[in-house]
Amino acid sequence: MQSTFHTFLTCPSYWERPLNGALSRIKWQKRLVPRDVRSIYSETGKWERNYGLETRQRVESWWYSRIKDQFNKIADIDKSRPKFYVLSMFPYPSGKLHMGHVRVYTISDTIARFQKMRGMQVINPMGWDAFGLPAENAAIEHELHPANWTQSNIQHMKEQFSALGLSFSWDREITTYLPDYYKWTQYLFIKLYEAGLAYQNEAMVNWDPVDQTVLANEQVDENGCSWRSGAKVEKKYLKQWFIKTTAYAKAMLDSLSDLPTWYGIKEMQANWLGDCTGCNFEFMLKVNNIPTGERITAYAYTPEAISGASHLYILPSHRLLHGNSCLKEVFQKEFVPGKDSLTSVTAVNLFTSQEIPVVISAKSECEGYLDAKIGIPCTRPDDAEVAKNLGLSFEEVIETLPDGSERLINSGEFTGMSRQKALNAITQQARNKGVGGHLTSNKLKDWLISRQRYWGTPIPIIHCQSCGPVPVPFEDLPVKLPSIASFTGKGGSPLASASHWVNCSCPRCKAPARRETDTMDTFVDSSWYYLRYTDPHNSERPFRKDLADYWMPVDLYIGGKEHAVMHLYYARFISHFCHNQKLTKYKEPFYKLLVQGLIKNRTFRLESTGRYLKREEVDFTGPEPVHIKTKEKLQVMWEKMSKSKHNGIEPEEMVQKYGIDTVRLYILFAAPPEQDILWDAKTDAIPGVQRWQSRLWHLATKLIEARNSGSLPSPRLLNQKEKAEAKRIWERKNLAVSEVTEYFLKDYLFHTAISYLMGLSNMLSQASPRLLLHSVEYEDALATLCIMLAPVAPHIASEIWKGLSHIQNKLCTHHHWDMDVLQQPWPTVDPEYIQQPDIVEVSVLINNKPCGKISVPQQVARDADVVRELVVQSKLGTEHLQGRTITKFFLSPRTALVNFLVQK
Repeated sequence: MQSTFHTFLTCPSYWERPLNGALSRIKWQKRLVPRDVRSIYSETGKWERNYGLETRQRVESWWYSRIKDQFNKIADIDKSRPKFYVLSMFPYPSGKLHMGHVRVYTISDTIARFQKMRGMQVINPMGWDAFGLPAENAAIEHELHPANWTQSNIQHMKEQFSALGLSFSWDREITTYLPDYYKWTQYLFIKLYEAGLAYQNEAMVNWDPVDQTVLANEQVDENGCSWRSGAKVEKKYLKQWFIKTTAYAKAMLDSLSDLPTWYGIKEMQANWLGDCTGCNFEFMLKVNNIPTGERITAYAYTPEAISGASHLYILPSHRLLHGNSCLKEVFQKEFVPGKDSLTSVTAVNLFTSQEIPVVISAKSECEGYLDAKIGIPCTRPDDAEVAKNLGLSFEEVIETLPDGSERLINSGEFTGMSRQKALNAITQQARNKGVGGHLTSNKLKDWLISRQRYWGTPIPIIHCQSCGPVPVPFEDLPVKLPSIASFTGKGGSPLASASHWVNCSCPRCKAPARRETDTMDTFVDSSWYYLRYTDPHNSERPFRKDLADYWMPVDLYIGGKEHAVMHLYYARFISHFCHNQKLTKYKEPFYKLLVQGLIKNRTFRLESTGRYLKREEVDFTGPEPVHIKTKEKLQVMWEKMSKSKHNGIEPEEMVQKYGIDTVRLYILFAAPPEQDILWDAKTDAIPGVQRWQSRLWHLATKLIEARNSGSLPSPRLLNQKEKAEAKRIWERKNLAVSEVTEYFLKDYLFHTAISYLMGLSNMLSQASPRLLLHSVEYEDALATLCIMLAPVAPHIASEIWKGLSHIQNKLCTHHHWDMDVLQQPWPTVDPEYIQQPDIVEVSVLINNKPCGKISVPQQVARDADVVRELVVQSKLGTEHLQGRTITKFFLSPRTALVNFLVQK
């Protein structure tokens, strides 16, 4: 069923106006559009001179359905043609789009249209990150099944997406809560399990007492509260499922250098991974020389010196002292708080077979996230001090040679090796034996994926008393979620109560067994979705390798900075794993990453109570906003749009008021993608982009009227002055093509690209009347401007192109006038322009002080507007002028020099 908002945009016989602005909860008032209102060329064949509200509504109504569906079908893939995979992070189906969604998806839509015009095979897929606590909590609150709640939200959000005219490849749609998706999430889990990278272990975990589930460390804020519920997190010891992400830490750190600049995100990833110079080794624990069956992993800062270990150091908070361990009583009895406690427990290194004592640390914490480390006195002074105080013996295993280099001694087969060679050999052998050796840092822990809730991917493990944990056979996947009548959110995992589902037989011995009742963290679902998009309907495997190899890596990945660490880390891990499993060709999933900033609006808060006020509760008549009732002065801040803070802007209302193209232009023009947008429709770019659309329409109107006036155009009738003017237009067009293309391809600075389009339109608006009639350069420049406008504002560009295509006596023959504007090839710079070698070095002064030079094509070096624009948008301009008010600008008539006067 189509939304009424969709009807507003697609039905030319109706206007629809919301009574209160909420798309899914309101009635719409309809009135028949009188037949004497202005219409558009595509409907009547007669050009309307003015681009007012009625014309804009007609344009978007006419073109809306004609352009939004072009990405909706999977065509046969021609692997000889270049591809472009643009991906925006898929949303959680909350049921409501916000302006942050509009921003990220407008960017991806613009890039997708641009790349398709460049001749690329393009996918711009969309799906739903549909599992998780919010849906389950909503089901509990509303007494609904999470699937029903989620599906209704998805349907509503799809209608909102449709209303915005976004060009998603909807036939590649995926939804993570559907069995045909999570079957393959379970498949990948089993692959990880078989590779020794998924395991179950008891650990102290973060327990959310409100949401009744475990949280990863990253989901707990700096105040020790849950990122979702806000509850104070409790510490518990539970048996949990982990994925050994630390096994790929060094590989992930090293491969960052192969990626292009990620605007600070690579540095965030590197900092998250840490210095991967140490590794974990596995130990078997013994008491009184009797093996206990307990195993422990501990971190070695200098693995090459492992033969010089003196003790294994654990924190007082370690699971062995508090969890379900047979050594719990021994450790608690022998631990003396405030002192390093030598215990009767020893640990056998499963790599070296060396047996060393276990020491409980006097400290409450180690570096990073470590809770167990290996003491190696000859390489770390703090370990030497502990060994000395406790009288522990150890070997010196590092020898310094006269030339300052170091080599190993007393290290068995590794004796005589340099430290680096020994490090490589020891860690490789440990990995081969499966007892550690993966280089990682002290910052990282393995990924805890267990969640004690219903609405998630079931972990495909069956627990058998005889066989232990057994993976579900591939042919029995998916393990579907059972039907549960009601949700309380209390008492642990709801799956545990579904006895008809829990009780089963062991796949190996056929004895009675029980299914795993934990579900996976939703980050597991989103760790591989970019691969499923390449082959979304495959029922035999998660994806075909040849299709993944063709489409991957994602050429441009777009999303919020808040996902630049966790999600990106997990997605990179799964991609590296799939590569090692020979499922994919490429290690890294994302080539370029574009992180967009927030959209913020002003909030008004009472200082006395901290309560946020609605705008209607604020008095704006004075010099400062005050509370209408109490006249109390308010705290005014720019904050992320939020319903609770009464500063949200409804996307539907913006489109209703301004139109799709205006909203798109504003989103792209207001700020560079990585910067925040401060929203204020009275003073920001919205009026500006509205006026620009009217100017573009006026340019088309003037050309149409000039060419349809009855006079035949002839470039030979232009005099020398007019030919020089035409050449300047030709140069400005080529400059715009060069710069706009560059910004669309590399930096994604859409605001600057639009500035160049505006500059070109300004030059065209100043052209003499005879140029409109007789200049091929003018006609080509306007057509080229329309083509470059199309990915940004596709509706108005489509209508202007339709009007231009029916001009009589056209001078440009290289455009495909019989096809719509979005089907035109992207313009390229004319060869004659490229061949002009002359470049001028322009000196830049700011407040009369030199600050550098920039290169400017000689043909535009005397054009003050172009030079000013080039300086402002250059790296030098970004560093010295961004955010400053320019009061005056001078271009020297005799020398290559410009001077900006700015407010200090």
